[in-house]
Amino acid sequence: MFTASWSRILLPIATIFIATSAHQASAEGINNLKKSGKRPPHRHTLQQTAASGPAYAERADAMQIADAMAPRLGLDAQWVRNAIGQARYQASVVRAISPPPVGTAKNWAVYRSRFIDPIRTQAGVKFWLANRAALERAEQETGVPAEIVVGIIGVETIYGQQTGTYRVMDALCTLAFDFPAVHPRATERAAFFRNELEAYLGLTHRTGTDPLALRGSYAGAMGMPQFMPSSWIRYGVDFDGNGHIDLFYSPADVIGSVANYFKAFGWKRGMPTHYSVTLDAHNEDRAALLAPDIVPTFTPADFAAKGARIGDTALQHPGTLALVELQNGDAPALYLAGTDNFYAITRYNWSSYYALAVIELGQAVAAAMPK
Repeated sequence: MFTASWSRILLPIATIFIATSAHQASAEGINNLKKSGKRPPHRHTLQQTAASGPAYAERADAMQIADAMAPRLGLDAQWVRNAIGQARYQASVVRAISPPPVGTAKNWAVYRSRFIDPIRTQAGVKFWLANRAALERAEQETGVPAEIVVGIIGVETIYGQQTGTYRVMDALCTLAFDFPAVHPRATERAAFFRNELEAYLGLTHRTGTDPLALRGSYAGAMGMPQFMPSSWIRYGVDFDGNGHIDLFYSPADVIGSVANYFKAFGWKRGMPTHYSVTLDAHNEDRAALLAPDIVPTFTPADFAAKGARIGDTALQHPGTLALVELQNGDAPALYLAGTDNFYAITRYNWSSYYALAVIELGQAVAAAMPK
């Protein structure tokens, strides 16, 4: 799900919402790969470097943090030390998570082209046809449309084709102990990844999974939907009813879990994600409209009064709206009126570019479905 470019704004699912008590959740958070005999697919475009850095067993600060984690997790300190100690620093992870160069241009058209193409669309059709019953059930139970769930899984991993090649332990330890100081929120981000590392250790220990066996993105996100460990614990659903949650190999569990995530973050059944907008150059207060960023803030009447012209349907919208700006390099920017449901998609990845790519990929797949 991640690249080092401007367009992958912040991190994957739930990077903003830390499960501070993740280790206290139920033990059914992850599939025990020993039982299935399977391994997660390793076909991500980002390759883990062969020349890994030193093991964290050599780092006194990492071992001190391991000792502090153990009692919180209720685990043997040596087990935690061994798990963290065998992880290795990955310079490529630090490069990938670092901010882009100042002045890097944003371009919605280029970003969109990465995700809405015939190959991904046809893969989405195949996924939808194979999992129609689960998608319909998830939509009925949560109100989240099938095309949104399909869009998420397609953008994240092309329906499981690219789930990541980094050892999750390496990625999480690198970001927990060596988060790049040049990042404007380095302290907060490092604390987040220490929480995710703790959640991951608790999760794998309870399910009898080797913490060094699982692979994911450079930020430690896992499976078809690229859930962070705390999100796997909090929002993962055993949608196929087989007694465990498997986000690597069970499309039903993936579908149910993605829909459950959006339901938890306030998805409103039947509400559009956005409306078209035309800015009135002679009567606009663009600064005020953009100030809340992508948070829905303005009533439709206030929105229009500030120079954002919207259609009659949008004027009847029952909630608040946000002016969403998507820059297009040297070309004019694209503007949308985002609803609460558009904002909900950005809780998966805090990026309006990401959210619109999810929406438009889902629409493209829906349009390509056999009638």
